[in-house]
Amino acid sequence: MKAIINGGKVPQGTVNVSGAKNSATRLLAAACISDGEVILQNFPTQLVDAQHKIRFLQNIGAEIKVDDKAETLHIKSGSITSKELAEYDYPIRTTYLLAAAQIKRSGSAKIPYPGGCKIGSRGYDLHIMVWESLGCKVTEKPDFILIEGSHFVGGQIKFPISTVGGTENALICASMAKGKTEIINAYITPEIEDLIDFLRRMGSVIEVNGSSNIIVEGVSYLKGTIKSVMFDRIEALTWLVYGVLSKGTLLINNVPFDSMEVPLLHLKKMGIDFLSNSNSIYFSPDCLKNGQVESFELACGAHPGIISDMQSFYTLLGIVAQGDSRIFDYRYPKRIAYADELQKLIDVPVVETEEGKITTRGPGSFISGEVTSTDLRGSMALVMAALCANGKSVVNDVEMALRGYNNLEGKLAELGIQIEIQK
Repeated sequence: MKAIINGGKVPQGTVNVSGAKNSATRLLAAACISDGEVILQNFPTQLVDAQHKIRFLQNIGAEIKVDDKAETLHIKSGSITSKELAEYDYPIRTTYLLAAAQIKRSGSAKIPYPGGCKIGSRGYDLHIMVWESLGCKVTEKPDFILIEGSHFVGGQIKFPISTVGGTENALICASMAKGKTEIINAYITPEIEDLIDFLRRMGSVIEVNGSSNIIVEGVSYLKGTIKSVMFDRIEALTWLVYGVLSKGTLLINNVPFDSMEVPLLHLKKMGIDFLSNSNSIYFSPDCLKNGQVESFELACGAHPGIISDMQSFYTLLGIVAQGDSRIFDYRYPKRIAYADELQKLIDVPVVETEEGKITTRGPGSFISGEVTSTDLRGSMALVMAALCANGKSVVNDVEMALRGYNNLEGKLAELGIQIEIQK
């Protein structure tokens, strides 16, 4: 799949941030351990990742009604099984979260090996540790991971490193385990707080102590409920950065300020003085204090700081900034492949990479060209660079960006920007 982009047009108008990809796909998995019907509102139904997960769950027996217009899912999961599938190749990272529902319904689970972005080592050993810590037997088969156990049994899960995916998996499994589970060194992000809220709505008893310890009292019955997905902080940042790069005039609605304090503070320090109220951000070229982006230095890390998923957008800002900027990412130090592709869309060699570090020696200007996506957020950075360049560009493997941006073509069209997605 590729995007054909005739760039150089200035966006004008309003864009509405969708439900968060990193919350929605987790809530969908958690909904499938409910004993009643679950309704998920503000769900980004057009996300490629969400569609793959819905397809997998339907293939193993879940009843899921999708309403694209209302952005709502209706989920009944009582008929889920762990049957053999003809095809296990699902290009999504969070397949491991689908084990809990299968264990609850069938006493075993067959989970595709995690797909998703190739940004360095992100093994599934921590998930195996979760399942084994809760009393299951895990076997790695050629096409899938087999988890066997009549039910989960509460226990202690002590993560050697902080892990978002491991924490999510532990929370979902522990909510239906017999007994109490202690999760040590948990990684609590806004999206995980959204998941905890959802599990509590279904009846799970969850106690959060400090910033990294969680106690879960499993329950035998999890009731149906209604839950609205939190808004996407990464998407909100994406649109704001696009406004800066394109010198556009944008009103961005549904901005989750509570989860974006530090990332937005860094933009202010760069001279990006946007206007905001409780729900929205307004940006126009007049919001640049000196008519330009100032150089900067920052490190990507854990929430509430700048997370690794935001890295590529700061790289874009570094390209147009006055002077040298440095971005460090020691959490995913190999997340730099996109930067080499991005350089192909810049008029002068301003991007330098080494493991865990990207240096930009701006200012540079965006030019048209042909590039290939390497990961989700990097793919979106390529799309944004191409949109800002005069002339025709091609972004190959653009489905990576579509994994994380709901109705991307439609939202750009609302801003007066046309792109063509070719399959």
